[in-house]
Amino acid sequence: MKPSNQSDTDDRAVSPVIGVILMVAITVILAAVIGTFVLGLGDQLNDTAPQASFTVDDVSMNSTATDDVNVSITKTGGQDLDPSQITVSIDGTRSGTIKSNSTVTDTWQSGTTAVVKQIGSGYDTGNTVEIRLIHDPSGNVIFEETATVS
Repeated sequence: MKPSNQSDTDDRAVSPVIGVILMVAITVILAAVIGTFVLGLGDQLNDTAPQASFTVDDVSMNSTATDDVNVSITKTGGQDLDPSQITVSIDGTRSGTIKSNSTVTDTWQSGTTAVVKQIGSGYDTGNTVEIRLIHDPSGNVIFEETATVS
C-alpha cells in the first residue's frame, strides 16, 4: 500500500521535460543530416583535391604573339592526374585545362612536362606572374608559384 502523500504520477522514470528535450535533439540532428544532402553539401564531401607536386621550368614570351606567354610545368610527384580536370590560371585568369591547352593529353604522370602555350596577355620580359593549377571537381588550388617571364 502507498503512503497517502504519494500520487500516481510519481511512479514515472522520466519526466515530461526530459522527454521533450530528447525529442527536440533528435529532430535537430535529423534536420541537419537531411538538410546537408538536400542542399547538395553531401556531394561535395567526396570531391577532394589530389595530392601532387610540380615545378615551373620556364615562363617565356610566346614567339608568335607579342604579349602572351608559354609556361612549362613538370609534375614531380604524387597521384597521376586527369589533365582535363586541371585548369591553368595566370594572375587569376583561367586559361583552359592542361588537356586542351598543352602537350599533355593523356594521364599526367610524374616526370612529364606540360607546355601550356599562349596564356594571358599584356606580358613582357621581366614581368612576374602568379601561376596556379586548379583541380576543377573540387575547386581547390593544388599548385601555386610566382615566376618571372624570361
